[in-house]
Amino acid sequence: MRITDSIHLASSALLTQRMRSFLTVLGIAVGIAAVVLLTSIGEGVHKFVIAEFTQFGTNIIGINPGKTETHGTSPGIFGTTRPLTIDDALALQRAHFVEAVVPMVWGNGQVEAQGRSRRTTIYGVGPEMPKAFRFTTKAGRFLPHDNPDTPRALAVLGSKLKQELFGTRNPLGQLIRISGNRFRVIGVMEPKGSVLGFDLDDTVYIPTARGLELFNRDNLMEIDVVFSEGTPSAEVEKFVKRTLIARHGREDFTMVTQEQMLEILGSVLNVLTFAVGALGSISLVVGGIGILTIMTIAVSERTAEIGLLRALGAKQSQVLLLFLGEAIVLSALGGITGLALGAGGAQLLHLALPALPVHTPMTFAVFAVCVAAGIGILAGIFPAQRAARMDPVEALRAE
Repeated sequence: MRITDSIHLASSALLTQRMRSFLTVLGIAVGIAAVVLLTSIGEGVHKFVIAEFTQFGTNIIGINPGKTETHGTSPGIFGTTRPLTIDDALALQRAHFVEAVVPMVWGNGQVEAQGRSRRTTIYGVGPEMPKAFRFTTKAGRFLPHDNPDTPRALAVLGSKLKQELFGTRNPLGQLIRISGNRFRVIGVMEPKGSVLGFDLDDTVYIPTARGLELFNRDNLMEIDVVFSEGTPSAEVEKFVKRTLIARHGREDFTMVTQEQMLEILGSVLNVLTFAVGALGSISLVVGGIGILTIMTIAVSERTAEIGLLRALGAKQSQVLLLFLGEAIVLSALGGITGLALGAGGAQLLHLALPALPVHTPMTFAVFAVCVAAGIGILAGIFPAQRAARMDPVEALRAE
């Protein structure tokens, strides 16, 4: 039996049972579409979150007060934690590879100006914050270097807060009240948008020392250290650890590099993407069972045809490939259709919900079609073997 004859027989069988073939293709298509759609959403969220974190660069180390590791024993009188201070931040600026150090404290408060008021986030930060986090000033200037002991009451507004309080009026030089304390506006930031749900435009920046006074704190909530590109993060960690231990007498702080954060975050998001893909793959199992059922029925219905083919000289391998080819064609058609439905559905979903990120890599497309073909092989191999092993005489007698 020639290859052209096999193709003609397979296509004739599929076209003869159009409804059965359509339902089989639909079963695989729904499974592939579900996998592609869900993994597109998972991959889109993955890329979105990673992009949110990396927009500030990857050469950042965050230092927080307190040691998060547990050694299984009570710290007793030696467990006191010395707070992080502005002096600690100044000490970390001495290394040649340190580009910026930002001491930070934050909280919520009422901001009032021009007869308007708004409750918003207040950040007490150092003057190097724009350099560290890639912010730019739209008007005026950012907070200057001040003596930490006598900081001036200066404020820089986020773009949204400026619009809420001053509208189209120029806020530079104007006085505002933050939690009842007077501050003079010296700058307005460029719009930055939201990062992981935090609106960086609806905020006000004041000097760190003023923030400590405002929130009645004697310690910083975080110190961020930005180091030069090309410097190994391990070297920076050693410097930070050595400097702060010398000042505190013990390691009572926790360091987290951006690389570590991205690695952990990437692992969590990969598991999420795999999980949603696994949920969608349940539909593929159902589609595979559908192919197995359809091909088993087809073999039973075409017993006489199989006997005739064998009687005319068709080999077992040719009969096997004939029925296996039909299963692969059905699953491949289902895979291509499901890919189109899944990718198209992902884009339509993004158009309907622009805030929902989606991304369908080409590797997913190739993988989806390969998976569909694999399902066809696995589901069709048993019926095809059954057809190939039939005794020609017994098969003809079945008519």
